[in-house]
Amino acid sequence: MAAFIAGNGKGRGRYRPLAEINVTPLVDVMLVLLIIFMVTAPLMTSGVDVDLPKTDAKPLNSDSQPLTVTINAEGKIYLQDTEVELPDLVAKLQAVSQNNAERRIFVRGDRAVSYGLVMQVMGTITQGGFSKVALLAEQPSTPAPNAAAPNAAPNAPAPHAGAAKPGRG
Repeated sequence: MAAFIAGNGKGRGRYRPLAEINVTPLVDVMLVLLIIFMVTAPLMTSGVDVDLPKTDAKPLNSDSQPLTVTINAEGKIYLQDTEVELPDLVAKLQAVSQNNAERRIFVRGDRAVSYGLVMQVMGTITQGGFSKVALLAEQPSTPAPNAAAPNAAPNAPAPHAGAAKPGRG
């Protein structure tokens, strides 16, 4: 762009280049993209509604597209969004993963489901040859104090099956 600079009264002026960048269109486009991503991101998760338990464990590194096995509050088992029976679970997992035993599988269990049912589902998956099976839990909104072990020493780690806290020897 160039700006017109008034001359010395001769009727002709000079054009000087405008050395400013107009960022308003860039900001507008970025805000529209942000709104689009904020609206579509929740729609990309699994469609089965479960109430996940909360934990302080750090999230695992995830690969490109893990499979999700969900157990809802009624004890029904879902592979991604489709309901499956426990005896058919391994066959459907092998079909979806194309017999790739290294495919990561996330098991989501509702808080109301018994521990035995979750372990039975995980055992069935590992007996089917899948080795990368992980449980999913929801991160708590506030860091919980060490309420799980009220009689423990103040510097002792919490008694859960998560990874060791960084900075501890």
